[in-house]
Formats: sequence, structure tokens, C-alpha cells
Amino acid sequence: MPSEKSARVALKKAGYNRQVKSATNTVVAATRRTIVAGDQEQSVAAVRRAASALDRAANGGVIHKNNASRRKSRLARSLQATDK
Repeated sequence: MPSEKSARVALKKAGYNRQVKSATNTVVAATRRTIVAGDQEQSVAAVRRAASALDRAANGGVIHKNNASRRKSRLARSLQATDK
């Protein structure tokens, strides 16, 4: 059984992680919608915002660095697919 302090810390960290993960997923979903809409300038800006959010989440330990990299790569590929 964890101590009371470690239980408090775990709850606080879980809340922070949930918040960051939710915000990151929201930005990524908005980016996907922007890419599908077809506006190239807005899509490029949205992909940059999403990449930044994913990097922040990875640096904070909320998601794994490879997970962030994979998701950024997929967004970039979908952006390039609409470019052609």
C-alpha cells in the first residue's frame, strides 16, 4: 500500500497528465479536421501547433517520445497527401 503522500502525488500527476493528454488530442483532432477541409495555409499552421503540443507532452512524460514522433509523422504525411 502506498503512503498517503505518494498517493496524493500520484493523483496530482494523473490529473496533470490527463489534462495535457486531452489538450493534445484536441489539437490533433482539430488539425485533422483542418487538413480534411483543404485550406493549405491553415493546415500547415495547425500541423505546427499539433507538433508543438505533441513535443510538449512527450517532454513532460505524458506520452512516449516515439508515440509523439509517430503521430507527427502521420499528420505530416496526411498534409502532404492533400498537397498533391
